[in-house]
Amino acid sequence: MTSTPVPVESPPPRRGPSRRRRLDRKGWWFVAPFLVVFALVFLAPIAYALWLSLFQEQVFFGGTRFVGLDNYATALADAKFWESFLRVLLFLVVQVPVMLLLALVAALAIDSARLHAAGFFRIVIFLPYAVPGVVAALMWGFIYGDNFGLAADLNDLLGTRAVQPLSGDWVLLAIGNIVTWEFVGYNMLIFYSALKVIPGELHEAAAIDGAGAFRTIVSIKLPSIRGAVMIATIFSIIGSFQLFNEPNILRTLAPNAINTSYTPNMYAYNLSFGGQQYNYSATVAIVMGVITAIIAYVVQLRGARKGA
Repeated sequence: MTSTPVPVESPPPRRGPSRRRRLDRKGWWFVAPFLVVFALVFLAPIAYALWLSLFQEQVFFGGTRFVGLDNYATALADAKFWESFLRVLLFLVVQVPVMLLLALVAALAIDSARLHAAGFFRIVIFLPYAVPGVVAALMWGFIYGDNFGLAADLNDLLGTRAVQPLSGDWVLLAIGNIVTWEFVGYNMLIFYSALKVIPGELHEAAAIDGAGAFRTIVSIKLPSIRGAVMIATIFSIIGSFQLFNEPNILRTLAPNAINTSYTPNMYAYNLSFGGQQYNYSATVAIVMGVITAIIAYVVQLRGARKGA
């Protein structure tokens, strides 16, 4: 009895790259220009700053010498750096919650169907963000001036010098008012965009259950925009630690209240362009960048845990 031979299937012919793989390669060509620009304007300066921070200028012999992490040890013990850091930290703790609360209230009011001319108010609130930061600081600086502007007029009316927004005790509050005026509209737009994508079925279900406006905000709207609130908070934290334009411009109007190390960014800037201490300036900038990244990451992590 003979067995029937089992036919052996020949292996499939080898083919070239699949269509999906070819499309993936084409995708890299589309993102290549962005990656090149990103590497040149973002990664390369960071790498160069790290390189500079490892060296120190020799005053008497000229040139630079490798010092490793000595500059970082100096920065961590620098009283001026920590004073400026604590100042912007205080600014963050007070200004950011106030700004985000105002933006949230504005977004909720515009999103409600009870506000007349909602489109007009949306544009008016967002309009200050379109004003360049330098122009905004100059505008408010002339309003705050003790010898001119609104503050001077109030002092003349009251017959006193009590209104001094650019004095040492009030200048940080004045800067906080400028930043709040600039960025309330920006954050309002983030919150408003998140509110507009909430499914209408949720609002209908809340109305059927008899939920009022306040209950709808607390139980539906706020939980639905938690991600947008977290994004705005992280952006605001980073922006607060990068505070530079407003105090640097107001310094010409209030030299006694704002010094060259008023914020960490001003300190690094004046070390580099005022004192030619490029290596130590790079060190201060890197230390501040690391601290900012850590704080932003901790806030994001806590927000993610609460939202889980």
